[in-house]
Amino acid sequence: MSKLEIFEPAMCCSTGLCGVNVDKELLRVSTTIELLKKKGADIERFNLTSAPKVFVNNKTVNEYINKNGVKSLPVILLNGEIVKIKTYPTNEEFEKWCNIKLDNNNRSAGCGCNSGCCC
Repeated sequence: MSKLEIFEPAMCCSTGLCGVNVDKELLRVSTTIELLKKKGADIERFNLTSAPKVFVNNKTVNEYINKNGVKSLPVILLNGEIVKIKTYPTNEEFEKWCNIKLDNNNRSAGCGCNSGCCC
């Protein structure tokens, strides 16, 4: 099984879904990750604020940040190799890298729940 790791910039909480103005892209990413995890995907998120040691200890990410700076985050690793930088994966990329299909209802910004979102 593939392992997907997302190294994110410093945020106020682990998902960035806190505060008054929720970022729609972070909401989509969080929802997609949770849906894929429920289907067995191996995905981990690391926030620079809450997990700085993980950034330091991961040689690939550490070298990337030293060369490009933290403004180049997020960095997405698939099985230890960088597959995307500076933006989050699309739902289609998540599906491809995890080898898991989402339901058509879950391809939109919402999660397909009657109330709008499960988060």
